[in-house]
Amino acid sequence: MIRILHFADAHIDIANHGRRDPATGLSMRVLDFLKALDTIIDTAINEKVDLVLFAGDTYKDRTPAPTFQREWGKRIMKLSRAGIPTLLLVGNHDLSPAAGRAHTMQEFDTLEVPGIRVLGRPALLTPQELDGLPVQIIALPWVSRSGLMAALGLFGEQTENINRQVEDLLTELIHTWMDQLSPDFPAVLTAHASVQGAMYGSERSVLLGSDIILPGSLVRDQRLDYVALGHIHKAQNINNSAHPPVVYPGSIERVDFGEARDDKYFVIANVERGNTRLEWRKLNGRKFIDRYFKPETPVDLAEQCRRALPSPEEFEDAIMRLVVEYPREWEDQLDEPGLRRYAESAFEFHFNRKPIQEARVRLPKDRNVGSLTAMELLDIYWKSIHLDDDQNLAELERLAREIISDQKPEQAGEG
Repeated sequence: MIRILHFADAHIDIANHGRRDPATGLSMRVLDFLKALDTIIDTAINEKVDLVLFAGDTYKDRTPAPTFQREWGKRIMKLSRAGIPTLLLVGNHDLSPAAGRAHTMQEFDTLEVPGIRVLGRPALLTPQELDGLPVQIIALPWVSRSGLMAALGLFGEQTENINRQVEDLLTELIHTWMDQLSPDFPAVLTAHASVQGAMYGSERSVLLGSDIILPGSLVRDQRLDYVALGHIHKAQNINNSAHPPVVYPGSIERVDFGEARDDKYFVIANVERGNTRLEWRKLNGRKFIDRYFKPETPVDLAEQCRRALPSPEEFEDAIMRLVVEYPREWEDQLDEPGLRRYAESAFEFHFNRKPIQEARVRLPKDRNVGSLTAMELLDIYWKSIHLDDDQNLAELERLAREIISDQKPEQAGEG
């Protein structure tokens, strides 16, 4: 058995909320991400895992400030000094689209840091190449579509055709490597990619989009014993209760309100040939609270808004948002200063107003209601409720014409 600590999507320099820490000069949110990273690194060292596998996306973009590179480097060096082998997979946020540009973790390769290996190209690593670790690893870092297009001469084709060809090429490559696996050691596939059937944080299935998507059947291949993924921020095992586990541990901290309800984890995988057991380790990051409220009456509107929020004890030090949707004429009933005083124990409070403007029906110039036909009136009504963009409008118009034409003359004048 080999014990692997798997985490991904660190994004340690995201500082889109809160204030700066006076002691370090860093954003308080950056410190939240670094605290989660410290928990992961300390667990690896204290529990003496056999291998740390980071599945990509160190920073928010490809040009991190030196300060953030320093903070990441300090923590990775702790693993090196502890003698824990560490694999760092290059993700899409780590990789420049320009050919020849260094990725964000290049310094570990350049300086040949002991025990730290950066995986910037697809590779099959045998136990011999892993200094005797009893495991085989197929590594698939983020694939640059533009680079592969240039290599394969795919210019001028539709995006979906390019994606399909790239997906076929990667699938063939991974199958070739799986055919070379030894039955004597467990096999791990690590990839920074989307996999068919995975879910984003808002419960949106990964089926369409600009990403290159790996087939679900590929990652569920029985020749694999663990699949360590990165790129999607929602923690999940998309081959639950079956072998091999196909795991996205998710981002190490909540990035935005789209992840408000997502718990955050890293994973320790106890990997054996044909049998892998998972330990999901929860990270106690900063709480996000997201509330939507649509009042039915303007009476005591300010108090209604307060009641839509949890108690101050629940939102203390949390990042909180309240979205209120209301008729525009109720605007002066909102007490935003009072609401902000109520929420002052939150780490940060966002108050989003969504006033509703009632749609007005406008008649054509020089026309009145009596001069319009029934179908003309229906057309004006459908436009007022924005039904003119509905794909079913033609069928509704057909039915309306049938109903109107079927009316008897005496019925047409009935009110």
